[in-house]
Amino acid sequence: MNLDHTHVAVIGAGVAGLTAADALAGWGVRVSLFEKTPFLGGHAIQLNCKATETCVKCGACVAEDKLRRTTRHPNVEIHAGTQIEAISGRPPYQIAYRTHSPLVNADQCDGCGICFQKCPVPGAIMQGRAPRVGPYVAIRRDLCRYFDNAACSLCRDACPQGAISLSARAQAGTMQADAIFLATGFSPYNPSDKPYGYGQFPNVITSLDAERLMREHAVMKRPSDGGTAGRIAFVQCVGSRDAQLGHPWCSKICCGSSLRMARLIQSRQKDAQITFFYIDVQTFGNDFQSFYRSAREDIKMIRAIPGDILRTGTDELEVVYFDPESSASRELVFDIVVLSVGLIPAGDNGRMARILDWTADESGFMPPHGSSRQPAPAGIFSGGAATGPMSIAESVSSVEKAVFDMVRYLTAS
Repeated sequence: MNLDHTHVAVIGAGVAGLTAADALAGWGVRVSLFEKTPFLGGHAIQLNCKATETCVKCGACVAEDKLRRTTRHPNVEIHAGTQIEAISGRPPYQIAYRTHSPLVNADQCDGCGICFQKCPVPGAIMQGRAPRVGPYVAIRRDLCRYFDNAACSLCRDACPQGAISLSARAQAGTMQADAIFLATGFSPYNPSDKPYGYGQFPNVITSLDAERLMREHAVMKRPSDGGTAGRIAFVQCVGSRDAQLGHPWCSKICCGSSLRMARLIQSRQKDAQITFFYIDVQTFGNDFQSFYRSAREDIKMIRAIPGDILRTGTDELEVVYFDPESSASRELVFDIVVLSVGLIPAGDNGRMARILDWTADESGFMPPHGSSRQPAPAGIFSGGAATGPMSIAESVSSVEKAVFDMVRYLTAS
C-alpha cells in the first residue's frame, strides 16, 4: 500500500490531531498539521500526571508522547499559529490559510520569565505547557499594547536573549490536500456566570487551573496568598448536565480526573481534607470499583451540587448546598474550591462547518466519524472531542478508527 504521494491536512493539534498526524505519517502519508494557537498539545498537554504509587491511567503522558512522536516525524509539517481561511472544491481540496509569524523566537527564548515581569497587561504573554517542545512563551496580539500604535515594547526591550520581534507580520499561504482530518477538540466551559465567584474570588479555580497549580507547586496552593490549601472542595458538573445552559450531556472525564487529582493531593498532603460534591459518579477505567471504594474511605462525598459560594471575612470560601438527607440548607468552609468544568463545543466548530459545507449537530459538536444522519463530504474525516465529550483514551481510539478509514479512502482514490 503506497501512500507516499498523498497529502492530508489535519486541523487541530490537540491529542486527537497529534494522534491523527502521527498515525497517518506512519502510513507514509505527507501531513500538514494546523494549529491556530502558538502551542501544540491542546488542553491535554496541560494535564498533570496523577500517579501515586502506581499509574492511574489519567492519560497525561499520552499527550506528551504523541507530541514528541509527531514533532519528530519527517512526514509531518507543522503550521502553528495558523488560521484556516477557506477550503474550496472537492478532493483534492484547495486550502487557504494565514500564519501569524511568532513574535517570540523559540530557538532564542530560554524561558527566563523577564517578559512576564515587565508586561503591564495581564494575559498578554502566554506560557507554553509542552515539555521540551515548541516555544516557552507567546504574545497575544489582541492584548499586546504594541499593536495599539506601538504604545509598549517593554518585553522586547527587556529580553536578554533578544528573542522578541514585535514587527513580525502574518503570512498568507495555500496548499492542496487529498483529504482533511478535523480534530478541533473542545472548549472548557467558562463558569464566570455561575454563582460560584469564579473570576471574583481568586481561590475559586477550574479543574484546568488546578492542573497547572499542581504542575508548578506539587501541592495545592491558594492563588490569593500562596499558602497550601488544607480544605479543598471539588464541585462536579459545572457547565455540563445543565438543561438551562443547553448542555444536557455528561462530559465523561470530570469524575475520573477530579478523583484522581484528589488522591494525588492526599498522597502529597497527608493532612488534606477533601470534599467531593456530585450528582452521580461516572465510571472510568478497568479498576473503577476498587479505586472508587478506596477513594470513598478518605474523601467526603456529598451528593449535592452547591447553590452558592461566598467569600468570608477571613478569605475562606463558604459553600452553600441543600442536603437531601436532612432536607435543609448546609454550609461548609474551604480554603480552595475546584470547579470541574464541562467540555463544550470548540468555538471554531460553526465556522469550520460552514467552510467545509457540513453541518454541526444540535449540540454544536461536529458529527462523529461515520455518521449516517450527517455524513461528511467526500475526503473529510473527524475524530476526538470535536465530535463530543470523551476521555483521552477514547479520543485516541476514535481517531485511530477514523485514520484507518481515511487510509482505505486514500488507497481507493
